[in-house]
Amino acid sequence: MMSRIHIKMCWSRVFLSSWLLLLLLQLLCSEAVPISMDKTKVKEPEQQFKEPPASVDTGLHYDRYLREVIDFLEKDQHFREKLHNTDMEDIKQGKLAKELDFVSHHVRTKLDELKRQEVNRLRTLIKAKQDIEGGNDIAVDHQALLKQFEYLNHMNPHTFEVDDLDLLIKSATNDLENFDKERHEEFKRYEMMKEHDRQEHLKTLDEEERRKEEEHYEEMRKKHADHPKINHPGSQNQLKEVWEDADGLDPEDFDPKTFFKLHDSNGDGFFDEQELEALFTKELEKIYDPTNEEDDMVEMEEERLRMREHVMNEVDSNKDRLVSMDEFLVATKKKEFLEPDSWETLEQNQMYTDEEMREFEEHLTQQEQDLQLKAVDLQKQREELEKQQEQLNSQKIELQQAVEHMERLKSQKVEPPPEVHVEGNAIPEMHQVDDQLHFQHDAQQQQQQGLHPGYLAPEDTPQEHHGQQNPDLAQHGLPQTHQDLPPGHHQVSQDQHNVP
Repeated sequence: MMSRIHIKMCWSRVFLSSWLLLLLLQLLCSEAVPISMDKTKVKEPEQQFKEPPASVDTGLHYDRYLREVIDFLEKDQHFREKLHNTDMEDIKQGKLAKELDFVSHHVRTKLDELKRQEVNRLRTLIKAKQDIEGGNDIAVDHQALLKQFEYLNHMNPHTFEVDDLDLLIKSATNDLENFDKERHEEFKRYEMMKEHDRQEHLKTLDEEERRKEEEHYEEMRKKHADHPKINHPGSQNQLKEVWEDADGLDPEDFDPKTFFKLHDSNGDGFFDEQELEALFTKELEKIYDPTNEEDDMVEMEEERLRMREHVMNEVDSNKDRLVSMDEFLVATKKKEFLEPDSWETLEQNQMYTDEEMREFEEHLTQQEQDLQLKAVDLQKQREELEKQQEQLNSQKIELQQAVEHMERLKSQKVEPPPEVHVEGNAIPEMHQVDDQLHFQHDAQQQQQQGLHPGYLAPEDTPQEHHGQQNPDLAQHGLPQTHQDLPPGHHQVSQDQHNVP
């Protein structure tokens, strides 16, 4: 939605567009038209050219590049002289651009540098856009993408040539001239949206509340339309009112030349668009008051711009978006200046048709449906991401538990005992300990059963017993039975059996 700040920014763009065309037409070379002292004894304003504030922005995306090119061109004496003798049509047709071949080497070198910087800036923007869109791994064809920037010759990114200046002038002129058209469309959308919001609000009310709201709306419309007569912008009556109220002079002593000099605030010999708009403040105050509920300040600024546009169409004969002293004086002799028609304000002009409103409503409906579909899709994506996040969290917990379990096992692990060497063969000490424990266990069981400690059950022969209990002995080449023992060992075993 448009705002008051946005309108102020629009003023700045319009102001600089006027300055740009002035600079291209009469760059610091205009002379003031002398005036004679009249009986009003108005003090002649100082003859001084004031450059526009550096903060003013055209709103063009190549605004800085445009400014820097103009700043360096105006430093060349030859180019300044050609500007003074070239009209707007010649500038638009590219005749002025050809004079670039005659500017100084220093200026040309600086212009080459400015162009290289601008091309690098555009390439950086293109690369950043590619990265944002996820095309990091995609090769960027800068030459193809640079074609969209029509204010410079992308085929030659190194030097500033005649066609660069021609393209820059034509692009800037065309873009600035289309500003009013775009502004009208923007304001139309604002008005339709305001009506749309009002109708949507009425749908939320019951019958009685809706009736009261409609009555209040009609009352505010009538109150807004009840204002003093509005003078036709640029007419004698309108300018005399400014002469009297703003300048404090007698309307009977109105003098067009004096008026022009008084309100040519920068003293450059022209009325630019901002200076013209300032002349309509008195008329606008008759219609709009920021303290009134019924007065819309956005509409006030639109009314101001409508007045300026009307005067420009009537007075600006060479269509350079500036009003010279000669053009102003010629206009003061026309019938439209002396006997103008009445001026129709915004409330007397419907900004949009019923068909346009219907199409606007359909467009809003389609936008709302698209947003709902996107919202549903985003919700599904969110749920899917949440599900994936839960799975990842679960896997993370399982992995953490597994790691903890492995750490516990590692901390509880016992180091194996050292090996015992017998006659050159390594026998794990654990095997001997196991055999001794097993033998003692068997002896205890035999004692409990009333058997002799050396008794062997039939099914538990020495061969089987030792074969079952000590399979590792055979692997090491050691005796497993009494028969395998060396001579002298059998007797020891028999003596153990004969012990009472």
